Amino acid sequence: MTQAALRARVLAYLRAHHVMTLATHGGEGPWAAAVFYVNDAFTLYFLSAPKSRHSMNLVGHPRVAAAIQEDYADWPGIKGVQLEGVADGLSGDEEKRARALYGEKFPVVGRLSQAPAAIVAALAKVRWYRVVPQRLHFIDNALGFGHRDELQLHPGAR
Repeated sequence: MTQAALRARVLAYLRAHHVMTLATHGGEGPWAAAVFYVNDAFTLYFLSAPKSRHSMNLVGHPRVAAAIQEDYADWPGIKGVQLEGVADGLSGDEEKRARALYGEKFPVVGRLSQAPAAIVAALAKVRWYRVVPQRLHFIDNALGFGHRDELQLHPGAR
């Protein structure tokens, strides 16, 4: 598969899915958390409580790993993305962009005036983050057990 074809396939997969498992590391050791995300090319945006363990881990240890996949019942059907990269908090124009993209994918966030009060209150307490992949693999067992292709990313891939 060409890099261009792989790039298109990965981007389609990222757009079609909603949850990534984010792996961080901090003073208490490794931690994994499932977060909803939206992507802008290969940059993944998510929101989380600043006091959550994974958010606090990012303060001193921005290197992360993540996986995006469905819950498959049979090995030949497994597909997904594995990546490693750097995560950090957002502010300013990039935070506004992340909010807008997130609101398109998750309408309850995009239409806060119509959202339940509990969601509005929760969103007032979150911080916005991004993950910029430095290395990314696409897994597709339909092409062979354990088949994975590495997508060549440029530094700061967007």
